[in-house]
Amino acid sequence: MTACGSAGSSSTGEAATGSDTATATATSRPTFDGNGAMEFTRQQCEFGPRVPGTPAHAQCADWLLTTLQASCDTTFIQAATVQTATEGKIGIKNIIGVINPEASQRLLLLAHWDCRPWADNDPDAANHRKPVMGANDGASGVGVLLQLARQLKQAGTKLGIDILLVDAEDMGVDDNEESWGLGTQYWASHPHVEGYKPLFGILLDMVGASDATFTREYYSMQYASGFVDLVWKNAAGSHFINGQGGAVTDDHIFINRAGIPCVDIIDMRSDTGTGFCPAWHTMNDTMDGIDPATLGEVGQTLLNVIASLEQ
Repeated sequence: MTACGSAGSSSTGEAATGSDTATATATSRPTFDGNGAMEFTRQQCEFGPRVPGTPAHAQCADWLLTTLQASCDTTFIQAATVQTATEGKIGIKNIIGVINPEASQRLLLLAHWDCRPWADNDPDAANHRKPVMGANDGASGVGVLLQLARQLKQAGTKLGIDILLVDAEDMGVDDNEESWGLGTQYWASHPHVEGYKPLFGILLDMVGASDATFTREYYSMQYASGFVDLVWKNAAGSHFINGQGGAVTDDHIFINRAGIPCVDIIDMRSDTGTGFCPAWHTMNDTMDGIDPATLGEVGQTLLNVIASLEQ
């Protein structure tokens, strides 16, 4: 099964509580503002579904670039044409914000900002060709990263942070792994900086539901187990579960294949037929399903990881 196609089964584990070291490092950073991430998530949805080729997509791209410019030292926009599995060639835009461009030790943080053109998992077949709003599947991860950039601008950091907002993640079809993560595949072949090599990357995907469960995703463990350990050690809430999750074909696959270890923080469920939250790829993926407390836990975890790397 594919993913931001689908996940395999997830094992049950205990909530990750972090270690004494993780708790101590968290105090060196301001508390992450989940409400700020919530507002950034909402602002994306106000454009409508951000499907490549639509006015909402073009308007949101401009807004994302402007928003990153307010918090980052340098920004890039990658415009490209990619081949989809079902819609022919489409134009895409990857949007990148760079904090501390001269720093040698770098951390890559990414999320996809596009929306799926079809609500093909909706219980009503009449909705299967309608676009998904993508409040959770897309906007939530971007919202966390935009708020993180804003807070890092205020608090400062010794690390180099690269925020990569990738396009055309969600144009894929089942049984065709290469049809997913098209923007990430393009970036992996055309990084924004020649020879780019961060310490590792963290992907956020579907990080806004009130009942989210973040387990240790299979491919993350295969490629980047030590960094999974680091993230879960610094986990900031009960949504992070110390258990093995399923395998997900997501943007991190292509980052890992490019030689950059990458961890996927993604909501996986063992009690749904898809392996994801019930709103996944349905018309119900709206702001009604987003919880600022969950966004806050994910953002705080990132702040804790950054603090641990600065020591």
